[in-house]
Amino acid sequence: MVPTLRIEAFVPASVPITTPVTKFGGQPVWLSEPQWPVNDAWGEPMRFVCQIELGPVLGDAGRGKLAYVFVTHAEHGDEAFFDPDIALPDEGANAVIVQPGGIYGGSTLPLATGPSLYHVEDGSDAEYTVRLQPDKDPDFRPRRDHARLPTDDHDHYWEQISSDKIGGTPAFFQGDDWPDGGPWKLMLQLSPNFQPFYLNLGAAPTAFAFVSPDAKQGRLLVQDS
Repeated sequence: MVPTLRIEAFVPASVPITTPVTKFGGQPVWLSEPQWPVNDAWGEPMRFVCQIELGPVLGDAGRGKLAYVFVTHAEHGDEAFFDPDIALPDEGANAVIVQPGGIYGGSTLPLATGPSLYHVEDGSDAEYTVRLQPDKDPDFRPRRDHARLPTDDHDHYWEQISSDKIGGTPAFFQGDDWPDGGPWKLMLQLSPNFQPFYLNLGAAPTAFAFVSPDAKQGRLLVQDS
């Protein structure tokens, strides 16, 4: 079994969050010098999505560390813009930055603040903490294995792993899409549609963010149906 924290609710922040806790939107709480990633194809800073405490994901290796997730994304009012490369972990359209002591091979700027999540209705800033429920996922089963399970067992396995969560077992639905250069541990699984903030990652997407077991680097990929 794999420990996980299920995201039960997104809780709006009444004031800006300036402590190193898991949160979505707002501005990053940098633990080292700011490293705001840039999409080199567009020459623009990416949009901050969230920061995730790595202790619950990695244990001792992650204590006192954060991973920051960024994507190339439209400005409010220009939601027709969409960069399909955000789905791919190594095309420079998304980024996972780990601090302190992390490694990131893309371009960055020393910006403490930058583009972040917003509400689609009026473009206002979005910032949320999360209410989490400790739980356990079953161990990862390659798709060829769980596809052979009896229908009831397959459905039960899928129900166990397919929620929004921190850590746990990835609910891949388009092949076993682990990024290259592993091993990796799932850090975040998020279906961005119908959340209180606006995050356009495709038609019916799920985002999977991963971190290395030594808490040095991360990757983000998106599967879309």
